[in-house]
Amino acid sequence: MFRKTWRRVALASAGLLALSLVTACSEDPSESTDLSENRVGAMADYGVGDQFKATEALSFSTLYNNHTFYPLKDDWLFWSELTKRTNVKIEPVAVPLSDYEQKRSLLIGAGDAPLIIPKTYHPQEDAFVSSGAILPVSDYLDLMPNFKDKIAKWNLKPEIDGLKQSDGKFYLLPGLHEKPTQDYTVLVRADILQELNQPVPKTWDELYTVLKAMKARYPNSFPYSDRFSKPNPTGALLNIVGASFGTRAGWDYQHASWDPAAKKFNYTGSTEQYKQVVTYLHKLVAEGLLDPESFTQTDDQARQKLANGKSFVITGNAQTLVNDHRPDLAKTLPKAKLTKIPLPVGPAGEINPFPRLENGIMISTKARESKNFVAMMQFIDWLWYSDAGQEFARWGVEGTTFTKDASGKRSVTADVDVLGLNPKATKHLQKDFGFYNGVFAYGGTPDLVRGFFSPEELEFQKVMDARPPRLVPPPFPFTDEEREQVALWETPLKDFVTQNTLKFALGQRPLSEWDAYVAELKAKNSEQYIEMVNKAYDRFQKNNG
Repeated sequence: MFRKTWRRVALASAGLLALSLVTACSEDPSESTDLSENRVGAMADYGVGDQFKATEALSFSTLYNNHTFYPLKDDWLFWSELTKRTNVKIEPVAVPLSDYEQKRSLLIGAGDAPLIIPKTYHPQEDAFVSSGAILPVSDYLDLMPNFKDKIAKWNLKPEIDGLKQSDGKFYLLPGLHEKPTQDYTVLVRADILQELNQPVPKTWDELYTVLKAMKARYPNSFPYSDRFSKPNPTGALLNIVGASFGTRAGWDYQHASWDPAAKKFNYTGSTEQYKQVVTYLHKLVAEGLLDPESFTQTDDQARQKLANGKSFVITGNAQTLVNDHRPDLAKTLPKAKLTKIPLPVGPAGEINPFPRLENGIMISTKARESKNFVAMMQFIDWLWYSDAGQEFARWGVEGTTFTKDASGKRSVTADVDVLGLNPKATKHLQKDFGFYNGVFAYGGTPDLVRGFFSPEELEFQKVMDARPPRLVPPPFPFTDEEREQVALWETPLKDFVTQNTLKFALGQRPLSEWDAYVAELKAKNSEQYIEMVNKAYDRFQKNNG
């Protein structure tokens, strides 16, 4: 296995060149669609469902996000089996998980980025578009039949349109999901619900009623004491409440909110929906139902309160439920039963807010000049977007790491563990084989994505699947000049919204000052920001229909 580190690659250049120098002295390769000189190693006929295999041995450099839980090993079965199936060897440029984004920027800036750059979250690619450092991948989708097929079959065009830049092209190949798979929600002590004769709350209003009953029975408790507040105060709770109230908050905060009736964007932090979110949290805090320390405490402090019976409700997901809270409670309150309830419904109605696009892949512009460019795009299409490639990346090799029954249901083999499915197994799917690796395994059908889910989690997803996905807002790509301007506004605006969300929720600022807060946002250029967003939206609609 040929392995590079990011340091060796970065030091190979004499200093870190500005992004603008990457392609300053060459013409834009995307202007030419003639690929006759770039087909070495490519399959002459490659279509949906075909096994890709290069016609000669090839290798492609790939930026590799080295995860601490399953650090890179050269002898993983993933590498050898991938080469056996595709005749392609990946040359990983290993970058630590802790500073992946910084090292990625340094390598691109130095002109030394690998050809394939995965694990990029939209809109991170925006920073590299104007320099010409990354390829407008939308120009080459005819080389990617599986990618195109899934977009058409799963009606993903609105989501894909959201990736487009002001030139009408997009520069990121995202992970594609057939259905959203919502994970974060509210975890509740089911045994306390039973004790109080309370039903499982289906709405945020019903959750309020349950919290009131808990407080009445246990007056010295804060029924809801939350985690996920570092670095963003109650980032997860605000995220899920925001989605249910028809806005974006916490981890999911975005400056612009689409109003489909008015066909325009509004500034999120000053909308009526955002005010409703803040008002709801304020009510919980004011009545002693939500622990005010939720906004500042560490995850360990929140876990401890739940484990010690000082709280009964916490925000979480399938992994925190199984890996953190249930083991905690087993040690301290063995009769406690914590359950993951379907995301409570709010004023926005029943929705499944999870996006269907995942992080994705940028392609270095220099790849376009390679004689193996077509083969590389076919390889990417097979590994990341074909049914067979997605199964391979996630599950591994049938008979070795997983089996299939007569109905096609997959199971990891008895001697292989993943996500605690076989805790006594001697081998681990990620650590020992390299499969289910976040660099290569994302996207797919629910059957594939949820293959490792417990029956309990599958029941949760069944409820969420019955809810329609959240409306995808239309794109509003900025020009380079506009992007420079909004970059100066975004951080001060977001910081101000975060600070005041906290103050309003904790009662440090009365809700009667909401209008004054909105005026203060305007003084920080929120109106100018939204004017620029709507201008960009109108321009994109005019140019792209």
